Amino acid sequence: MGVNPVGAVAHADAVGRLKRSYDALDPAAPIRLSKRTSNLFRQRAAASVPGLDVSGLDGVICVDPAARTADVQGMCTYEDLVATTLPYGLIPLVVPQLKTITLGGAVTGLGIESTSFRNGLPHESVVEMDVFTGAGEIVTATPDNEHADLFAAFPNSYGSLGYAIRLRIELEAVPGFVELTHVRFDSLEAAATAIDVIGESREWSGMRVDAFDGTAFSPDEVYLSLATFTGHQQRTSDYTGQHIYYRSIQQCGRDALTMHDYLWRWDTDWFWCSAAFGAQNVHLRRLWPKRFRRSDVYHRLIGLDTRLGLSARLDQLRNVAGRERVIQDIEVPVARLAEFGHWFDEHVGMRPVWLCPLRLRGDRAWPHYPLSPHTTYVNVGFWGTVEVPAGSPDGMLNRAIEQKVTELGGHKSLYSDAFFDRETFDSIYGGAALDVVREHYDPAGRLASLYEKAVIRR
Repeated sequence: MGVNPVGAVAHADAVGRLKRSYDALDPAAPIRLSKRTSNLFRQRAAASVPGLDVSGLDGVICVDPAARTADVQGMCTYEDLVATTLPYGLIPLVVPQLKTITLGGAVTGLGIESTSFRNGLPHESVVEMDVFTGAGEIVTATPDNEHADLFAAFPNSYGSLGYAIRLRIELEAVPGFVELTHVRFDSLEAAATAIDVIGESREWSGMRVDAFDGTAFSPDEVYLSLATFTGHQQRTSDYTGQHIYYRSIQQCGRDALTMHDYLWRWDTDWFWCSAAFGAQNVHLRRLWPKRFRRSDVYHRLIGLDTRLGLSARLDQLRNVAGRERVIQDIEVPVARLAEFGHWFDEHVGMRPVWLCPLRLRGDRAWPHYPLSPHTTYVNVGFWGTVEVPAGSPDGMLNRAIEQKVTELGGHKSLYSDAFFDRETFDSIYGGAALDVVREHYDPAGRLASLYEKAVIRR
């Protein structure tokens, strides 16, 4: 079902409410958003001050099918964004894998998916954006206007430079179906070689590859799921019901999905993490309402568990000495993928893990998440908890992952817990240069710095 654009008048009204909520705050009060949902996994104390009113900033303003662009509000989820553009036969160049990720969040906090090997990261398809700064001003930033410094610094700034309230993004035309080929490799080394070849050539064994990602069930059982976009109408699979997408990767060499279902293939079971809630149990799954089989519901269940301490009590009953949450996405150059994968399997042991290749779209590098142009990287995603010995240092495994990724010339996304010291953090994420931009657009320091947001646990 399509979603109608909200239009310019409704957008202007929402911006007015945002500005009035800012003006109502104490001039010395810190600035934060008032929003109910989040895809962040950082442990933080409850907010003590009111947030900015972002109601009405969660839709698509307009779509220009001829120019293949859309003006989108910052709090618009990709679920609603795709529902608005897909009836035109258009989608964003990169559609992150979870429905409730917002466009503004993906741009300021990075996002990735299976088209990233040819389309880069979401911020690379932004043409211009209106940013609400810590000083309460709205500035329009483009790659080459007077606010180009803000435009360049915004990706991976996580709200430390302000909030995108309108973004004009490029769209691409797509047909209605996706044909999938799941190719098995018996080693991480072989899979890495194939990723490098596909990243350069955009094909495999004579087959055009429009999108691809991978699943490593173990270091010697790795699948690359190669997608070819097609207009050929055909019978398609459905992984929103009793069947589970990630299990199909091992079971069938070829598959087909509608474009809509391909984009959201991971959301129904939050990759494989829904198993933690019993949603993959064949009997419970029949009773679990379909509308509640989605990533944001599982995220809320985790929040409930954290507040009630249910898992901690079960661990006590099972005599589990300790447990560490390891929820991370990292990137390493494809040449170092096998080395990281073997290290991770030995020292952390979480299986399966997600593999998502990416390359920057062009020659431009981005200062606060520095990836080299014309180089293939692989995002490795791993999400869960790991038993650790009693008395283990805080973040023991996460700290080891950070050190290993840095050693291999990679980077770690900052949506979850981070433990870097300030000097190391600034050297990796360009903290000193980011502070210069912050001083320009938030001279009173009302927004938390990136280090405060990503690392410091209040």
